[in-house]
Amino acid sequence: MELPTKRDMDGDHTMSDESASHTAVLNRATVSGPWLLEIGAPEGGTSRVLRVGDRIVLGSGPNADVRIEDPTVSQRHCALEVLPDRVVIEDLQSRNGTYVGAVRVKRAEVLGEAGELVVGRSSVVVRPGGTDAVPEAEPIPGVVGTSLGMLRVCAEVRRHARTRAPVLLQGESGTGKDVIARALHQLSRRSGAYVALNVAALPESLADGELFGHRRGAFTGAVQGRRGAFEQADGGTLFLDEIADLPASIQVKLLRVVEDGMVRPLGAVAPVHVDVRIVSASWAELETRVREGRFRADLYHRLSTVVIRIPPLRQRKSDIAELSRVLLKRIQNDVGEKRLTSAALSRLLAHSWPGNVRELGSVLYRAAMASPDAEIRASHLEIPSPEPRRSAPLVVRDARRLLEEHGNNVSRAARAAGVPRSTFRSWLSRAERRG
Repeated sequence: MELPTKRDMDGDHTMSDESASHTAVLNRATVSGPWLLEIGAPEGGTSRVLRVGDRIVLGSGPNADVRIEDPTVSQRHCALEVLPDRVVIEDLQSRNGTYVGAVRVKRAEVLGEAGELVVGRSSVVVRPGGTDAVPEAEPIPGVVGTSLGMLRVCAEVRRHARTRAPVLLQGESGTGKDVIARALHQLSRRSGAYVALNVAALPESLADGELFGHRRGAFTGAVQGRRGAFEQADGGTLFLDEIADLPASIQVKLLRVVEDGMVRPLGAVAPVHVDVRIVSASWAELETRVREGRFRADLYHRLSTVVIRIPPLRQRKSDIAELSRVLLKRIQNDVGEKRLTSAALSRLLAHSWPGNVRELGSVLYRAAMASPDAEIRASHLEIPSPEPRRSAPLVVRDARRLLEEHGNNVSRAARAAGVPRSTFRSWLSRAERRG
């Protein structure tokens, strides 16, 4: 599939050669040493270490050094050159352009931290700190992402899935800890059920019964017995989400089960043996809770035999293209078939995603509902405009040019840049002060 030549992916304006001729400078701090290249395409991606002196071509053709499986990427789309103090990205007269912050550029320089670009419908993230340890991990059903962070997570999942060791998943809210927990169970070959329980949602008065169950007649109104989560997960996996919020009284009972594998339902004559693999998760650092006296140290050490840290979305932005495709496919019955323009994907890359994948899903749903056709444009995305320190080197300098290209219409120029009118007006003011 080919998109219109020299036209921004939002379809809001036609770009001349001059309009795409400026250089984007991403961040200011310099860095030496290896860099990590992460490419995220709608159908997957790759990671690669770059070193000083490397010059590689990205594209969809057979002669590209790094091939991107994306029909909207040119055969030789752009080139990356690693200099001692920066990485230079040069567009190679591609059909659909190279984008930074929803603006098409011919050249970009990454001087420090991470640089985020869009080619076609794929993301390119370049950041310092590359190592030789880029793991080769097989894809795991249900787990989306080929960034270095997610490759490491997948490698850890495969390494520990078939053991009985308790696993603690640490990660911010919305990072997909439940997805990793289910993957651990699916790869474990355990024949029992996968049972998930959010302990933060349980009042202390109900937590005991939900976890350990009760027998008939154990209390007034107990006309029949009820198996707790441990008995339901016998032979399988029990996922305890938000374990940091477990009441202190229940922590004692949980420790006993972890130590001897015996569950004591309320009203039972004798304890019941269960074979359960425990996977717990927490957004809070449990070590900090232990130091504060809010979580038992002995229970923490039992649950954290294996610790897997799930990276936040801001640290795995090369996965956004593939995640977006999966999330949009999931809501296709409600909103119809949708796809992101390059400018829209560039806007997604510029956002810091405090709510992680959960926030991305909400943003995409609202954007899909706002889009009148099959394309989601930057103007449909209800997210804050890019941080000033990132957008200023690129767009403030070009604000007046963008305004002139759009007939001095602030609304149209702001849509082209993928930012609110108020942000674009502030760019104009800053450009005027700079003269």
